[in-house]
Amino acid sequence: MSEYDFEPIRGLPGNLPQGEHILWQGAPDAWAFARSALYTRWTAGYFAVLTGLALVRGTLAGVLLTAAAGAAVFALSLACAFLVARTTVYTVTNRRVVLRIGVALSKCINLPLAQLGSADLRDHGGGFGDIALVPVTRSGIGYAMLWPHARPMRLSAPQPMLRAIPDAAEVAAVLARACAAIVPLQTRSVASAETVPQPLRGPLEAAA
Repeated sequence: MSEYDFEPIRGLPGNLPQGEHILWQGAPDAWAFARSALYTRWTAGYFAVLTGLALVRGTLAGVLLTAAAGAAVFALSLACAFLVARTTVYTVTNRRVVLRIGVALSKCINLPLAQLGSADLRDHGGGFGDIALVPVTRSGIGYAMLWPHARPMRLSAPQPMLRAIPDAAEVAAVLARACAAIVPLQTRSVASAETVPQPLRGPLEAAA
């Protein structure tokens, strides 16, 4: 039994309110995450170069130690990627984006669609990609709290990111349609509020 067994809906902290429904749900692909977020190709290349230099200039023991260190780092990166993929659930509804993240400490981050200024797609090939969510205002979520589900190098204004997801272009299209649908709804809500008759104020209230 795990802490996720108590979720009323997979990836969500509670039941959806009336009128809200799930449009898409998914998680990072472990191999794609390892390549794009943990840079395992660069790590493997770096230790391959070090091993080659040790082979040319060093001893057999140095070669073995360098190769072993590279294998250990690569294995740890893969293990981290598989843990992230196993514990992460991204959910897009017709009202918000929810990120259930955290390997050691699980947390859910809710991002209302009405507060998203844009969503930037980064393609990694093979159908995999990242979608960075750009809030219109500061979300108050720290970079360390989001990592590794955060857009790199956006330390002062962190941007949540759906990382290494399959069929990224299709997910981006789903998100775009959901955001486009929420704008007219918000506009109608504001217009309705403006047309509600306001109570007359007395002289004291006006003066205040």
